[in-house]
Amino acid sequence: MREYAADWEALKRTDPEVAQAIAGELDRERTTLRLIASENYASPAVLAALASTMNNKYAEGYPGRRYYGGCRWVDVTEQLAIDRAKELFGADHANVQPHAGAQANMAVFGAFLEPRSDDKVLGLVLPHGGHLTHGSPVNVSGMWFNFVGYEVDRETEQVDMDGIEDLAKQHRPKVILAGFTAYPRTIDFAAFRRIADEVGAMLWVDASHFIGLSAAGVYPNPVQFADVVTFTTHKTLRGPRGAIIACREEHAKAIDKAVFPMMQGGPLEHVIAAKAVALKEAMRPEFKEYAARTVRMARALGDGLAEEGLRIISGGTDSHLVLADLRPLDITGKEAEVVCDEVGIALNKNGIPFDPMPPLNPSGIRVGTPGPATLGMDEPEGKEIASIIGEVLRHPQDDDVKARARQRVTDLVSRFPAYA
Repeated sequence: MREYAADWEALKRTDPEVAQAIAGELDRERTTLRLIASENYASPAVLAALASTMNNKYAEGYPGRRYYGGCRWVDVTEQLAIDRAKELFGADHANVQPHAGAQANMAVFGAFLEPRSDDKVLGLVLPHGGHLTHGSPVNVSGMWFNFVGYEVDRETEQVDMDGIEDLAKQHRPKVILAGFTAYPRTIDFAAFRRIADEVGAMLWVDASHFIGLSAAGVYPNPVQFADVVTFTTHKTLRGPRGAIIACREEHAKAIDKAVFPMMQGGPLEHVIAAKAVALKEAMRPEFKEYAARTVRMARALGDGLAEEGLRIISGGTDSHLVLADLRPLDITGKEAEVVCDEVGIALNKNGIPFDPMPPLNPSGIRVGTPGPATLGMDEPEGKEIASIIGEVLRHPQDDDVKARARQRVTDLVSRFPAYA
């Protein structure tokens, strides 16, 4: 069988502007310390699947049940992705077609809730670590569906299960939503399951951030507890940009119908092929090593930032991300994001629980270690990175400090090159 490889020279001849931008992004990823908690480095094998002729196939429907002919090979790759997702997480059913996490979450709404009805969803509020699609008033989830928000405890800055139980008994929600985008601690899925059963609710977990850690056994696996689990494939799972829905068999038909034809049309079969590759990679021993390294490094980074004078939200982390309060250093999240970018560190400003500052200029930052851990970084590098961040945040206007920090970043990334 003759293989086809993406032709870089053809791209440069056809569209030099796009080729230059892609080359620039590769250079940025090679020269920048990437601490965005929702980013990672997809493997060359995943990228090869993305740049394949699977892109050319239109395949509405599901394997063996398509509305187009010629689906022999996309059926193979999509079924591989389905089977591997079920095996990796112990799921009854998996739908691998959602284009992104937001589309996966909308499919859950479509499967189980009526817009603008009395059906209630209990979910963590955005300022305390939730997600836009978890009921934010500026998102369709909050515009069309009836959310009751819960918060973290003011003292511990961790999810208050007693408070959630009280709210569940008071409001009797149809769905209880766990899983967050800016929450560093382990989630007690068994407790969420117990509360859901007590009030007759479905349990939905959005595992987008930590699902790769769950696959490796270094973070609890929500699939064994939840009715339905949505997750993206490009964060800790280290795959292509996209999403998957895992659910119990009793919900399989409703989920599949909600993804297609309710929410989406033709699936992105090149992305699904890349999902299959990523899921196979996640079954390997080296993936478990990467995931354990991710958590170790995050804890070392958090401890180091605390030594530099930042206040670590909830006192630490059990996952791949750290939330830090910058107020002890008298600098805002927006300012920190900018000055760190100047020295080659990519992180994001982030609100903290009970933040007195506005979302666009919050009191905190969020840092994550999936990308650095993929490159092989570990606890020593976590401490080193914390030292660099601390130095520039204490002296954000000092050009000499920033020049030294930039050189330290350059030295660090050169020891752990991306796509070498």
